[in-house]
Amino acid sequence: MHAFDILGDPVRRRILELLSDGEQTSGAITEVIRFEFGISQPGVSQHLRVLRDNGFASVRSEGTRRFYAVESGPLREVDEWLAGFRQFWDQRLESLETELARGRRAKR
Repeated sequence: MHAFDILGDPVRRRILELLSDGEQTSGAITEVIRFEFGISQPGVSQHLRVLRDNGFASVRSEGTRRFYAVESGPLREVDEWLAGFRQFWDQRLESLETELARGRRAKR
């Protein structure tokens, strides 16, 4: 599966956002996703499996609990691909910074 196919799903993106704060139990992830998206526990498990099987997340067991964490490799690959497009928004951000500076000077 291609990285953008995986990241194209809002549930999987949200799971990765949750994991960006640090390792999370499957139960904690399921609780948030069920509340925000109304998805059942088996549905959340399927999304976690897709992330795990495609290298975006890792899992470790501790007793009966499963802890998930982000794996940076695939995200680095996405970032490298996006690097070729960064020029389009970097230039606009620089222009915005210039306009903001002009506005601050004009207020003085």
